[in-house]
Amino acid sequence: MVMYQLITNELWFFMPAIHTELFKTLADPTRRAIFERLCRKGEQTVGVLTAHAGVSQPAVSKHLGVLKRAGLVRDRHAGRETHYSAQPGALVPLVDWTSSMVGFWQSRFDKLEDLLRRMDQ
Repeated sequence: MVMYQLITNELWFFMPAIHTELFKTLADPTRRAIFERLCRKGEQTVGVLTAHAGVSQPAVSKHLGVLKRAGLVRDRHAGRETHYSAQPGALVPLVDWTSSMVGFWQSRFDKLEDLLRRMDQ
């Protein structure tokens, strides 16, 4: 448990605020499912999203608001309906950050492997 806290504390130290916000936004499973649906199916109205979300329309609207503030979706008004579309390019900072963390994790896995090898001897 202590090692987990140490690692997560180090990760948060190195993570810019925008990345933290994106991770927090996508941490909610309903919100993540809405974003994934928009990525896969393209532009959708709140009604269509609600039909597949398993939560109420006000809840879907709140999730869309959070996704919009994080830059992950945009809206387009057409008459009385609002259409939402995913902005997958907003994930680029996370992809870049994750790629930069490969060395961080690799060195820890190498140390763990060494420790396990010594314990087996």
